[in-house]
Amino acid sequence: MAFDLLIRNGVVVDGSGLARYQADVGITDGRIAAIGRLSEPAKETIDAGGHAVAPGFIDAHTHMDAQVFWDPLGTCSCWHGVTTAIMGNCGFSVAPCAEKDKHLVLKNLERAEDISPKAMEAGIRWAWEDFGQYLDAVDKVPKGINYAAYVGHSALRTYVMRERAFEQEATDDDLKRMKDVLAASMRAGAMGFSTSRTGNHLTADGKPVASRLANWNEVCELVGVLRDGGIFELSREDIKEDPVHRRDYFERLKRLAVETRVPTTYSGNYSRKMKNVGAWRDFYDLADAITAEGGRALVQAHSRWAATLLSFESSMPYDSAPLWREFRARPLAEQEAALRDPEMRSKLVAAAEENAKKPSGAVGTEVNSNVDYEWLFPVERLTPPYRSVGKIARERSQSPIDVVIDLALEKRLRMFFLTPVFNENQDVVEQMMKHPRAAVTFSDSGAHVSQIMDSSLQTHMLAYWVRERGAFTLEQAVRKMTFDIAAFWNLKGRGLLREGNVADIVIFDPERVAARMPTVEHDLPGGARRLKQTADGILATVVGGAVVLRDNDHTGALPGKLLRGAAARA
Repeated sequence: MAFDLLIRNGVVVDGSGLARYQADVGITDGRIAAIGRLSEPAKETIDAGGHAVAPGFIDAHTHMDAQVFWDPLGTCSCWHGVTTAIMGNCGFSVAPCAEKDKHLVLKNLERAEDISPKAMEAGIRWAWEDFGQYLDAVDKVPKGINYAAYVGHSALRTYVMRERAFEQEATDDDLKRMKDVLAASMRAGAMGFSTSRTGNHLTADGKPVASRLANWNEVCELVGVLRDGGIFELSREDIKEDPVHRRDYFERLKRLAVETRVPTTYSGNYSRKMKNVGAWRDFYDLADAITAEGGRALVQAHSRWAATLLSFESSMPYDSAPLWREFRARPLAEQEAALRDPEMRSKLVAAAEENAKKPSGAVGTEVNSNVDYEWLFPVERLTPPYRSVGKIARERSQSPIDVVIDLALEKRLRMFFLTPVFNENQDVVEQMMKHPRAAVTFSDSGAHVSQIMDSSLQTHMLAYWVRERGAFTLEQAVRKMTFDIAAFWNLKGRGLLREGNVADIVIFDPERVAARMPTVEHDLPGGARRLKQTADGILATVVGGAVVLRDNDHTGALPGKLLRGAAARA
């Protein structure tokens, strides 16, 4: 017997969390045919000596719903070992929606997820109305990695209620139709249902996205549709410091998960803005409580700061000042020349300082003009520790904005600065990731493409938490990004290297794997801007038995598949 692909001499880290071992992996017809000392011939061979051979990473929280139509590879996720991405999180999907009503979907996505309407208009050939037709369209396009998709609550509401979805609660008739549409979507292969109840999710005119107009009963009724198979994902309510509100929210969510028995997942992040610094534990305790009463819950834990990235090539905190708006419209070289002119620089500094006194209006990952320089960091390396602009300013006896300008000029204005949105305390991040009901996911890939760079959370996990800090063994880290996710999302045959399983595999050097410094590109449809980040140390990424990337260069293969949910497989 000849294998289609033979991976020789690698160290197998199989996703189970058990100890690594030396073995070859033989692949035939897209599946793992044998693991061990293999002598059979193969059509293609990869020498994995000195490399780990692991299941392809699974990213359970992405927003690739539109990008899948113009980006066959699934960048930037594919460059970080991801072989499967679940999209449609936080209530945002591009279906169900007829082409004539696509402005309603774009209204939900434009600000809340920073997905360019220009890119979506240029990059999508709208060929669907209902969710099943959308899945069929995804199924047909060439793909480098695998995808699964939720039905987003905001899209579901606007499909049924149109503009009323942004203004009012659903009527009984609206709710009945939403349930019918959701049930049909599940039968067609949706992975589940997602919603958002967070104040960070706004439309471009500053109003709540459609899902935020839903009352809790509407959410419960829709989740009840998933009883025969499906996952419920939510972007949680804004938890107030008021303990009564906290108890009410946690009790409501626990009761919903336990009574419906629908697997429930949400993010569990820490913020320095929380008055109760231990409040993050509540979300993990909730998962324990749901499980103790017979439900299933998993917390999505991020592996690092979620941070807004700033640069003169993209956005800066001062851009809303009138003088800066005019200045920032110039080519980068002209901006550099102006900042080297003492008189012009003085005017720009004064304008920025005056602008910072005004209310910002920024939410979530948006650029905040009221910058806190103690939490603004020049990016000279991609892993902590960092030195803040505030600290550097004190050392240099300069104003913080002068430090920002000087540092940027040293790199010809191609210096990044980051300001964390959440997960500032890395010791807390470690505790969150180590919780038994947490998986490491939540890249938001496909969203916030001009603001944050989180597609590399998997390579960051390996480079920082495994190699630099030694907080996780390689086996533990791989399991958190593979089997734990595959098991919860019922991705059968994935997340574990076993004979008969699908051959989604990433081969990497544990001593070298790391994200590269991001770059600013204008490579979205229509020339829209995004941040782009690749990685070092990944020898090959295999999807369905085909080598998609070698040394992170595309081989030309596009073997990715649409993965339909449990209700469609029943």
